[in-house]
Amino acid sequence: MVAMSGPQEPLVEVDRLAAALDDVDPPTLLDVRWRLVGAPGRDDYLAGHLPGAVFVDLDTALCGPPGAGGRHPLPDPAALQAALRAAGVRADHPVVVYDGGDGLAAARAWWTLRWAGHRSVRVLHGGYPAWVAAGLPVSTDAQSPTPGDIEVRPGGLPVLDAGQAATLAAMDDAVLLDVRAAPRYRGEAEPIDPVAGHVPGAVNLPAGEYVGPNGRFPAADVLTERFAAAGVTGARTVGAYCGSGVTAAQAVLALHLAGRTDAALYVGSWSNWVADPARPVAVGETPGR
Repeated sequence: MVAMSGPQEPLVEVDRLAAALDDVDPPTLLDVRWRLVGAPGRDDYLAGHLPGAVFVDLDTALCGPPGAGGRHPLPDPAALQAALRAAGVRADHPVVVYDGGDGLAAARAWWTLRWAGHRSVRVLHGGYPAWVAAGLPVSTDAQSPTPGDIEVRPGGLPVLDAGQAATLAAMDDAVLLDVRAAPRYRGEAEPIDPVAGHVPGAVNLPAGEYVGPNGRFPAADVLTERFAAAGVTGARTVGAYCGSGVTAAQAVLALHLAGRTDAALYVGSWSNWVADPARPVAVGETPGR
């Protein structure tokens, strides 16, 4: 038997997952492929997925409705519990999530399950492309899993609201990371949200500096160095945000890999921050406290 339980090791490689799927009681597989724009992830799932995987939609199942809380706010706990049970997620049973390879949706799914109190959840490193590249089997059969019995208990991972994010960004013994692309942070371009710029005091660390385009992370010591360069050192409190809380969830995953399991996610992120025109906006390369 390949042990997959417990909160450690947030990533799993394809060879270990393949071995675990041969167990009598394999981990629950969730396919969370997603795009910000373009064809829905379910189309990818129907075209081919890991055997036994169940599709779960990021927008409608793992997040709440978009609005003043942001484009991907926290889900209603009861609605999340219903969606996860429908996908076969069981209490204390291992879950593995995967996406189309960039690691974004899988990281947000990982974060959401951990926030919901489910401790044994991992991200397939490299996602569906890594599985296919390894020559492992795929399926086109849609799954109808036996309903699970997970109990959603919010609070498993720390969360920031707008006020807490502002406080964190202003503290000398803390750092709030803005992991969007540098032009968005500087206020030079904003392709999605109505206002450009960043939370005053936030430090820019674009996602490409700690994860590759294929969703693969460098070694833990490399991650530690890259986060340290952005001010994540010693016991400094750390939080992260992006445009809507998806890329920043991947930052929290990377921080966990670097040993910072206390990292907080500003779930509403920039899309929530700018929903209130009274909130200040900084521009330029510096944090601008």
